[in-house]
Amino acid sequence: MTYSLHFLPEVEQDALAGYQWYEKQSPGLGEDFLRVFYASASELPQNPLLYPQINDQFRRRLLKRFPYALYFTVENDKVIVVGLFHCARDPRGINKEIRDRKKI
Repeated sequence: MTYSLHFLPEVEQDALAGYQWYEKQSPGLGEDFLRVFYASASELPQNPLLYPQINDQFRRRLLKRFPYALYFTVENDKVIVVGLFHCARDPRGINKEIRDRKKI
């Protein structure tokens, strides 16, 4: 089955915040972060059920090299990315935030 990839608007803000933080640490590192983010996201539609389900509604895909994770849902033929969060955050806070975000 082929899935289409969709992002909630908040994901752009999440990625931008990560980009800015890494770019302040070392010029060019923010660009690397975005490359890894987009590469990871682009792999989701190929086999989204490969990634672990973290609760009854969301799945998580860890990014390589950076301590971030994509949180997404699979609905019919859509993969909907609802968040990009640092892995050091409290999981309860992440669960609350992704549930509060509106879906497409």
